[in-house]
Amino acid sequence: MVDHPPLRPNKWLVAATVMLPMLMVVLDTSVVNVSLGHIRGSLSAGIDEATWSITAYLAANAVIIPMAGWLSRLVGRKRYLIFSIVTFTISSFLCGASWNIESLIVFRILQGLSGGAMPPLSQAILLESFPPNQYGMAMAIFGIGVSFGPIIGPVLGGWITEALSWHWVFFINIPVGVLSTVMALFVVVDPPYMRGTLMKIDYAGLFLLAVGVGSLQLVLDRGQRYDWFGSRLILALTIVSVVSLAAFVMVERRASPPVIDLRVFKNATYTIGSIAMFVFMANLFGTLVLLPIFLQNLMGYTATLAGIALMPGGVANLVTMPLVGRILHRYNPKAFVLAGIVVTAYSTLLMARFTLGVDFATVMVPRVVMGVGMGLLFIPLTTLTIAHIEKEGMANATAIYNLIRNIGGSIGIAVVTTLLSRRSQFHQVRLVEHLTPFDALYQVRTQQAASLLASKGFDPETARHAGLGLVYESMLKQAGMLSFADVFYALALMMVVLVPLVFFMKHTPHARQAEPPRGGTDAGHGA
Repeated sequence: MVDHPPLRPNKWLVAATVMLPMLMVVLDTSVVNVSLGHIRGSLSAGIDEATWSITAYLAANAVIIPMAGWLSRLVGRKRYLIFSIVTFTISSFLCGASWNIESLIVFRILQGLSGGAMPPLSQAILLESFPPNQYGMAMAIFGIGVSFGPIIGPVLGGWITEALSWHWVFFINIPVGVLSTVMALFVVVDPPYMRGTLMKIDYAGLFLLAVGVGSLQLVLDRGQRYDWFGSRLILALTIVSVVSLAAFVMVERRASPPVIDLRVFKNATYTIGSIAMFVFMANLFGTLVLLPIFLQNLMGYTATLAGIALMPGGVANLVTMPLVGRILHRYNPKAFVLAGIVVTAYSTLLMARFTLGVDFATVMVPRVVMGVGMGLLFIPLTTLTIAHIEKEGMANATAIYNLIRNIGGSIGIAVVTTLLSRRSQFHQVRLVEHLTPFDALYQVRTQQAASLLASKGFDPETARHAGLGLVYESMLKQAGMLSFADVFYALALMMVVLVPLVFFMKHTPHARQAEPPRGGTDAGHGA
């Protein structure tokens, strides 16, 4: 009698199992933003207090992400995944049941700590569930999950808040969490090297990592609001972050086993890929923040109309990713990465050429182009970066990669908002130099404005003063437009700088692998 190996879980069922909780976590990053006004009113909180519910979640998320690989090895990946899903579900209920803003912030921290591990765990399980020649498809599934949240999150959050209440933004996670837990119990299978290992706990490394990453996230999230290093709090948090992370690196070099195995950066392809993903996420999140501000503040769009203008880009991304994932194994991924960089840079360049007379279609086209660029870049870049990592080190590598991805997005938002403010001030100073009675064009414009207002029934003196106000308002808009163009040009240049780095990434073609009978690969070859 021939002994047959145990059946492996179907890879597509594994993919559905790990993507469901990850999608829940990604959605919670964005759905709460649109409910802040209702949360403030319901809990009698100020704007600054309410935004701490977002900051607390992001900081807790950032702290736990790099620890995901280590915790998986310590308690077993399946146990840790299920524990994270259950804790996230319970904390979601507690968030919805919050009785004041302080309790909401505490429960959001718990939500962030439990949810932060799910993206790297999901990515590691997907990469181990699919054979190397299908890594592109695995990353397409992961990319769709990551991208779907920012696209549908604001719309879904707004609809739930208006139709039900802000509490249901959190309560909606409960049935999803229960289903995810049941699926994980029966579908996910730990490989032998991920079933829990008794090992020495590096308490110093854990403490330094939590303090360093948490402080960094707080600096990035609150820096612009508190005037960066003009604030003692931001300065103190920056010093704490730098010192803690530097000490963490030194401690981890001697720790056995380390919380994060930094030796993965000896792999040049992984290091270059991480840098490229960092820059790409800075560009992506930078533009996602800039465009709504531009459309609403300078163009007068409503929040809904601005969302409609941005949505086609998300749709283009969702269409492109699975197509790229399906054909990626036939070609060199570096070609897709280069194409993605060029297309993304071009889309940002199109945004830099916006004017105050831009129409809806002209705003929408660069977003569609960027969506295609994202689809061309995200999957091949991740595949190239992770392809040479051994399965035993996959959890550690994906945890670091996801941390870099998150920090890149946070730094991108912080940089573009700061640059926008500084460049707006610069252009205002330069333009004001021409708003003098000695400037012929200024005289013409003020006279035209005064005549227009006089024709509407204003008395001459009021029309003259109001005309000056109209000219000044026009100057502010022009300064704002110029500052947006400056930042978009900077983001485009930042993407172009990545091009030479791609040629140093290593690509080893994978031979086609036969599918195992009666099911795909497991997640421990497989889950």
